[in-house]
Amino acid sequence: MAKLSQVQERLHKGYAQTMEVTKVLADEKSQFQHIRIFDTVANGRVMTLDDIVQITSRDESAYADMLTHLPILEHGKVERVMIVGGGDLSIADEALKHRHVKEVVLVDIDGRVIELCKKLFGGINAKAFKDKRMTIEVADAFEYLGRKSSKNRFDLIIADRPDPVGPGKALFGETFYDRVKGALKKGGYATFQTGVPFYQPWEITEALKELAAFFPRSGLYLTVVPTYIGGFMALSWASKGGEALGTKAGIRRAAKAYKKAGLKCDYYNPAIHQAAFALPEWIKKLVP
Repeated sequence: MAKLSQVQERLHKGYAQTMEVTKVLADEKSQFQHIRIFDTVANGRVMTLDDIVQITSRDESAYADMLTHLPILEHGKVERVMIVGGGDLSIADEALKHRHVKEVVLVDIDGRVIELCKKLFGGINAKAFKDKRMTIEVADAFEYLGRKSSKNRFDLIIADRPDPVGPGKALFGETFYDRVKGALKKGGYATFQTGVPFYQPWEITEALKELAAFFPRSGLYLTVVPTYIGGFMALSWASKGGEALGTKAGIRRAAKAYKKAGLKCDYYNPAIHQAAFALPEWIKKLVP
């Protein structure tokens, strides 16, 4: 394997981040994308797909915790979860911490990502791979959502989608949101990665307009993932006939559920849950 001293990510025009690499663990092209997994000086173990950072062992909790625990705790009765993408299984691992969850179905188009992450990210996902409630489908998530067997099936759908390039393009837009709605049970929630508003402000506006066309309630909350450069990361949500996320009652209910569940998280806690719905003025202006 060729020696690699540093990796540079150029996701945003005019801005890049560079990581100093100590060891390359995987560097190959799958049927769909270029996969690299490597250890770094500052950010732990990192995976990039087509040179875009997907996960680091150091800050993955800020992303996985907030897409997962926040809606599960407010809902209170989530039993079936679908994860769109998420081949590193970090989100699956968090969902499976909830004892009342009976099934987690992860659908990722690239089986090689799953294989490599099972081997190289065991510190994050080993429990998930061993859990009998876990089902992994190597398939097109867009197609999977449209199956009859997916109709009205899930209490929570988490779209751990990449940026809208390559095989991830199908996981954006109105047709995708329509399929998500069809696969949700009444009262269910869906959560989505919606970009870094400092560099991708249009993603918030476009996503919330499209969600509002299909769901009676939708909105936005925030997290901070240092290696997703640009400060705040926007996470959008939609509800199929359920309550809005982030209400005072919902936040109180989540805090009680968190205490009862005895969750151990690296990022999430009830105070972070409440604070996630506080939007800076410049982000408020992006909400249609």
